[in-house]
Amino acid sequence: MEVKINREIRNYTESMFFGLSLRQFIFSVLACGVAVVVYFTLRPILGLETVSWVCIVAAVPFAAIGFLKYNGMTAEKFLWAFLKSEVLMPKTLDFGNTNMYVTTIRNAREQKKRESKRSYRLKMKMLAMITERRRKHDKDTD
Repeated sequence: MEVKINREIRNYTESMFFGLSLRQFIFSVLACGVAVVVYFTLRPILGLETVSWVCIVAAVPFAAIGFLKYNGMTAEKFLWAFLKSEVLMPKTLDFGNTNMYVTTIRNAREQKKRESKRSYRLKMKMLAMITERRRKHDKDTD
């Protein structure tokens, strides 16, 4: 006897009916129900071949909802996430390139300018102090 074991325990689904999970079985029955209702509703109006195609088209979405999973989300969760991100809370994403080299060079130049301004101010203060002392010294010697 061989038993299949999933590597990831979260991927385990218990099969309830005919190898289908409960969710898949319910949506399959719902799809069949929709097909039957569509058949008996449209049979007097349309021909047999057209009604059969309409039944298939009407049943496919319900069957798909039961079986589809996207990124681990069921169809309802995916539709809710899509609706939420696209309709309820849309936001504009502005994409722009970032050239790290140019940014680094620009920052280095700005820092150099600031440092040169500081050193210039310091030199001017020192020069002013020296000039002031010379004037005082000249006044005292006169």
